[in-house]
Amino acid sequence: MFPGFEKLIESRIKKAQNEGAFEDLPGSGKPLHLEDDRHIPEDLRMAHKVLKNADCLPPEVQLHKEIRTTEDLLTGMTDTMQRYRTIKKINFLILKLNALRDTNAAYDIPQRYFGEVVQRLGAEEA
Repeated sequence: MFPGFEKLIESRIKKAQNEGAFEDLPGSGKPLHLEDDRHIPEDLRMAHKVLKNADCLPPEVQLHKEIRTTEDLLTGMTDTMQRYRTIKKINFLILKLNALRDTNAAYDIPQRYFGEVVQRLGAEEA
């Protein structure tokens, strides 16, 4: 810090205290509700807090949220073509999510229609 800057800050805080600026603040007298951020690396905590306060989600979380929303829409659809387009969209989002993550392919999220296709092929063979 600049020399003398601390004294300036201290004098402004004391002046505000004398004027009563810190009295009757919301949450006064109540315990602080601190968030548990032990799982976040120490050097990323401030950036994480700023992004969280700005309602900014990491791309992976955003994609998970969009996949869940699209799957919820899918459950109420009756039109076959619309369901097909929605499943294609879900599969694209899953593909995008799997490409975004830097993990082994064994941990990839399976695409939505895979099980249904296998069931249909099995039914056709029988």
